Amino acid sequence: MALITLRQLLDHAAQNDYGVPAFNINNMEQGLAIMSAAQKCDAPLIMQASRGARSYAGDIMLRHMVQALAEMYPGIPICMHQDHGNNEATCLSAIRHGFTSVMMDGSLEADMKTPASYDYNVDITRRVTEAAHAVGASVEGELGVLGSLETGEAGEEDGSGAVGKLTQDQLLTDPDQAVDFVTQTKCDALAIACGTSHGAYKFTRKPDGEILAMSTIAAIHEKLPNTHLVMHGSSSVPQELQDLINASGGEMPQTYGVPVEEIEKGIRMGVRKVNIDTDCRMAMTGQFRKVAQDDPTQFDPRKFLVPAMKEMEALCLDRFQRFGTAGQASGIKVVSMDEMAARYLSGALDPNAATAKAA
Repeated sequence: MALITLRQLLDHAAQNDYGVPAFNINNMEQGLAIMSAAQKCDAPLIMQASRGARSYAGDIMLRHMVQALAEMYPGIPICMHQDHGNNEATCLSAIRHGFTSVMMDGSLEADMKTPASYDYNVDITRRVTEAAHAVGASVEGELGVLGSLETGEAGEEDGSGAVGKLTQDQLLTDPDQAVDFVTQTKCDALAIACGTSHGAYKFTRKPDGEILAMSTIAAIHEKLPNTHLVMHGSSSVPQELQDLINASGGEMPQTYGVPVEEIEKGIRMGVRKVNIDTDCRMAMTGQFRKVAQDDPTQFDPRKFLVPAMKEMEALCLDRFQRFGTAGQASGIKVVSMDEMAARYLSGALDPNAATAKAA
């Protein structure tokens, strides 16, 4: 099956009341694990690559890898997404290399360390959206700065993460400002800040309303009921994976992620895309450590990678099932990027009417 745009996939998700996990990938084994899980439950999906992944694997390798996976699993719609683009060049180069969707993270300046002004964010996201829509690609914007409500600081992932203390206003997306942002930029999806952060060390205790502001998602959804919302930093950091890593020689301090039941609540509030990276890393690393500990003589990489892939596949399958993604792939008829470009040009894909104007 051909690759799908983020907009078409999230429109389908909104019409059918489910969320779509967005799994970060760096290599073939991660891709195979995700696709095996998707095939087992008939789930569409988002594969996303950060700038760090693009540097690690290379754009050509990533493009051919995702295209090969689409050929191997022809019944599964795949959106190929650039995660946390830092400027126009990063986003547009991704589209030239076959990505069907990009995130322009204008919440930070191009260094991905300095919180940006609202005007800067609006301007650069609008410019990227105009260019992407001209060729049918989708755009995710971000409003608010990803970071912890406990510490006021941001976690870092692949070089992305605000430096210094952040204010409450920065850490929580303003619902009224969100309306203006979507109206001005015409982005297809909006990543919001609600207390989640990158990496494994999100919370020092199981999160409640004080440190995970699900009420912010509800307030934004009330004002933008037809705009697709995105939760970043949403790995759940499962206790069993922490225990597996530590039982096999690791030294992960106790930490807490975003409970899956809170993500399920978010999906009922209009969240359509859920970013997951840390959980996948932990699943694979836990098995690497276990194999190394159980058989110190082992040197064949495949003996490490096969169980790692199985562990990650199980995690992905769980998320497909719990987010309501399972069973949805066969109901999607992929629309070409040329057709999507024509729909953008005609005005049929207004971001404020996403559910009513599904592709």
